[in-house]
Amino acid sequence: MNSPTPLETPLETTVARRSLIIGLPRCANSSEHRFPLTPEAVASLTGRGFSVVMEEKAAAHIHYTDGAYLRAGARITSRRETLEADIVIHLAPLPLADIACLRRGALLLSLANFGRPNGAEVIRRLLDRRVINIAIDLIADGEGHLPFADILSEIDGRAAMVLASSMMADPVRGKGILLGGIAGVIPCEVVILGSNLAACAAARSAMGLGATVRMFDDDVYRLRRALRRVGEGVIGSSVHPNALENAIQTADVVISTSLRCRVVIDSEGERIMKKNVLVFDLTDEPGKAFPAMPVIDLGEDKPVSTIKGKHYCFCNVGSTVPRTAAMALSDTFITMLDDIAGCEGASSAIQLTSGLQRATLTFLGRAVNRRVAAIASVRYTDINLLLSLS
Repeated sequence: MNSPTPLETPLETTVARRSLIIGLPRCANSSEHRFPLTPEAVASLTGRGFSVVMEEKAAAHIHYTDGAYLRAGARITSRRETLEADIVIHLAPLPLADIACLRRGALLLSLANFGRPNGAEVIRRLLDRRVINIAIDLIADGEGHLPFADILSEIDGRAAMVLASSMMADPVRGKGILLGGIAGVIPCEVVILGSNLAACAAARSAMGLGATVRMFDDDVYRLRRALRRVGEGVIGSSVHPNALENAIQTADVVISTSLRCRVVIDSEGERIMKKNVLVFDLTDEPGKAFPAMPVIDLGEDKPVSTIKGKHYCFCNVGSTVPRTAAMALSDTFITMLDDIAGCEGASSAIQLTSGLQRATLTFLGRAVNRRVAAIASVRYTDINLLLSLS
């Protein structure tokens, strides 16, 4: 009988890729109620090999319990540990104390927040920590679309009309009327400044409720495309002073969205408005279009009873429907994070994706966005130059 011959055992030469850790701290801004990921999205990410750590009750505003995230594979931990993750998602600006907890070279996903308080100091702290800060609302896909910004814009437009309808129907603090009227009662008038995605979403919702809708834009070609998208029923006009003044004078709801040439309704324009007109500003600089009106941040839960009989400008509409925002944002975050993991890190993903390059604000100690550099009074560096040297 022959003795057994020992055989060589193949050596495992592949090295498992380290699981990227995603940190979800509770939002530190009292007016920002939106949250980036639902439990279903977390389950999808953990199934793809990510680790997710979340601060206790971080998703309370979207009415999901910590238990739902635990069952999805997340780990509930301290705020500090969520901030020490490889990828931190926090839509509002991080407080200065939190920035000191970020891991050097970490990826911070947030909104652009160009008007953030203490903006210059926030940016300098991010630069000191060599944090890669990507503004999700500036990310573009291969066709030039802005997936995150478009989602938030559509939500803003629809939410503005839902709120307007509810506030107008309130018999105590509103007019107690239907936005769309009925047979024999004329509908309310809605004036929309701009014709972007938020404007179109607001127009569709207003028409669905039966209102008369007028849309103004300084770009007639963009206006024409918008009118095709929303269909018949919207009255479109260029920003002609007389036409706009007549519309503002009889409007029950005024919604401002982005325009290439900003329309400013000053104190004289406010004077000709109806007494209880509802004004919403969906731009990234709330109040600039209505400088004579106090700005009401709807995320701060201001009581509606304090505004009766006065003109106020409502902003931050999307934070009133944070769960819808979380559900809409989740799939887009999954796709983005998959791309980053597939490129084996944020630096490689940015190098390979022009849409991420344009959305990067700070990169390993350098300000790579001109506006950010100007805010912090630091030198601007072209990110392509940095990537070519890396």
